[in-house]
Amino acid sequence: MQANGDVLLAQRPEGKPYAGYWEFPGGKVEVGEEILDALKREFVEELGVKIISAEAWCGVEYVYPHAHVRLHFYISRLWQGEPQSLEGQGLAWQGTVNVEPLLPATIPLLACLDELRMAQQV
Repeated sequence: MQANGDVLLAQRPEGKPYAGYWEFPGGKVEVGEEILDALKREFVEELGVKIISAEAWCGVEYVYPHAHVRLHFYISRLWQGEPQSLEGQGLAWQGTVNVEPLLPATIPLLACLDELRMAQQV
C-alpha cells in the first residue's frame, strides 16, 4: 500500500485459471513455508520487489469450480524496488478500484480496504 492508500493489483496471465482477471498479487504457500515468507518469495518472483515489512490484514476462503482456496492477505507499506511485470501480467496501482473483471475472491476485500483507508485518515 502506498502512502496515499493506493494498492497494487495484478492481472492474471494467460494460461492460468481466470486469465485476465485482476487480483492482489501473491501466490501459493509451499510445504513447510510460513505465510509471510511465501509473500516475500512470491513478490520477488512475480514483481521483482523485496518486502521489508508486512502486517497480517485479513483472510478469505472461497470455493471456485476448480479449487477451494484459503487466502491470507497482508498489507506492506515498506518495500525495495518498483513492481515489474516479471510474468507478463498487467499491473495497476488503484485507489478506488476500477479495473475489471475482478477475481471473485478479491471482491469482498474492497469494502475492508475502504475501511482501512478511512481509519488511516482519521
